[in-house]
Amino acid sequence: MSLDTPRSEARPERLTAHEARQRLEHERASRHAQLKAIDEVGPDTAEQVMSAQKDTVRRVLAEVEAAFVRVRDGSYGVCRGCSGPIPVERLEILPYTRFCVPCQRDAAV
Repeated sequence: MSLDTPRSEARPERLTAHEARQRLEHERASRHAQLKAIDEVGPDTAEQVMSAQKDTVRRVLAEVEAAFVRVRDGSYGVCRGCSGPIPVERLEILPYTRFCVPCQRDAAV
C-alpha cells in the first residue's frame, strides 16, 4: 500500500503523544545502539565508512530529538510543508518525519 493512498480501515487520524513518545524512544535507543556498535568496531574497518555511518546516525538522532520537541509543543504529526496532518501510517514507519509524502518529494527535488 502506498503512503499516499487513503486508509480503508478505521484508524485514528493522529498518534497519541504517548504512542509518539514510545516510537521515538525506540528510534532513539536504536540510534544509540548503532553508535555504540560503530564505536566498538575494530581498527580493521575503513575509517571513512565509519565516519559516514556515524554522521548519518547522529543526523537521524538529531531528527528524533527534534520530534520529541514537536510532541511537547503539540506540533508533532503536522507537516512542515503544507501544515496538513501527516498520515499515521507514515509516522508509524518514520516517527521523526517532518513532512507528508508529497511535501517530502517536493523537498527532495
